[in-house]
Amino acid sequence: QPEVKTVETEVEVTKAELDPNATYAKAEFKIEGMTCAMGCAKTIEKKMAKMEGVKSATVDFGRELAMVEYDEAKVTPTTLEATVTSVADTYKVKDMKTVEAFSKEEKKACAADCKKDCCKNKTEAEKMACAKDCKKACCAKETKA
Repeated sequence: QPEVKTVETEVEVTKAELDPNATYAKAEFKIEGMTCAMGCAKTIEKKMAKMEGVKSATVDFGRELAMVEYDEAKVTPTTLEATVTSVADTYKVKDMKTVEAFSKEEKKACAADCKKDCCKNKTEAEKMACAKDCKKACCAKETKA
């Protein structure tokens, strides 16, 4: 019978240092062709986040939107697009633009008794962010007031 040995190894994972003197830009773009949040969106997000010069990368599956902050000396919109399409050829980048600030996600409706600062002094109607006829998946099963 073969002898089984346990070998301990040490793995050190290092993220490239961000240059404190770099000029960072923010890009927002649509990604078409994603079919799921974990397999597609998270994979693309991780791939972009690992790029040298990328400070942050977020892919919002529901909005089909990527938001990336990057060092202009090391990353370009073209290299971002190439990274996305290298994950799978079904992904298409559209509407690439440089922005001052990332667009905010549409607000979800708060509960009538919400106590958060953002809801203080608001009526129940003002807390409802989606339209009554909203067809998004998050609203499909809810009944609107």
